[in-house]
Amino acid sequence: MSRILITGTSGFIGRQLASTLAQTHEVAAISRKPTPVAGVWSIQGDFAHADDLRRLNRFGADVVIHLAAVTGGCSEQDGIRVNVGGTHGLLRYWLDRGCRKFVLASSIAAVGMQSEKFRPLQVPIPDEHPCLDRDGYGLSKYLMEEVGRYLTRQVDDLDIIAIRLASIIPDNAKPVPRKPGPVGQWAMGSVTLMYLSDAVACFQAAAEAPRKSGIRIMNAAASQACVDSTVPDTLRAWYGADADAIDFSHYEPPGHERDSVYDIRRIAQEIGFVPQRSVLAS
Repeated sequence: MSRILITGTSGFIGRQLASTLAQTHEVAAISRKPTPVAGVWSIQGDFAHADDLRRLNRFGADVVIHLAAVTGGCSEQDGIRVNVGGTHGLLRYWLDRGCRKFVLASSIAAVGMQSEKFRPLQVPIPDEHPCLDRDGYGLSKYLMEEVGRYLTRQVDDLDIIAIRLASIIPDNAKPVPRKPGPVGQWAMGSVTLMYLSDAVACFQAAAEAPRKSGIRIMNAAASQACVDSTVPDTLRAWYGADADAIDFSHYEPPGHERDSVYDIRRIAQEIGFVPQRSVLAS
């Protein structure tokens, strides 16, 4: 049984994750809003404020799962202040108190897919596709990952897992597959979904995975893109002549036409996470 601290437990994923992990671990939570969860020691506070974190000192932490953030649509200034500076402070605080394992909620937006001008360098988009962001949010998540990479160069036995998380939908949602048409903002996010129960299972697998020094940046999404046609047809409709530069060979074998636009093979290999629900199920 590990002592696990979760930030952002008033959020969509955080509350369910805390409830799930409390069944087999000691769990503490910090969030700006009250989040009473059975079996979880919860405090109301800001993960970026050391005074609030000190209230958790007597709990300690073997693993920190960091979900709290400002999300898409935030200003560039807020994204960097909270997602980068705040995360650095959180990690440094718990590093100084002996924690050596962190799971960070990054985002598929780290590549910069929010913009209509975004063009992936390859598909499926690899786990460490570079940041081509134009609006600040994706940059903030990418720089958060870089903070983790920086700290692993300082601390030899530090284990950081940064999960580039898909758009998360409720378990009772029935998403409508996107038809080919003009590209829009957050286009990749509109076809890269994952159910809440799979997201919870993903973070649980990351928290419980054996320690491995260094940083691992991994995509997490449903195994299929939420598209009505094939992925190549959808992206060609989005990008026009720009799509000629993209290699679609991954999607050519029968049965792979609607594979995720993000590569999710590494997360299965590294921590054994495989999404259980298809967003294309009828």
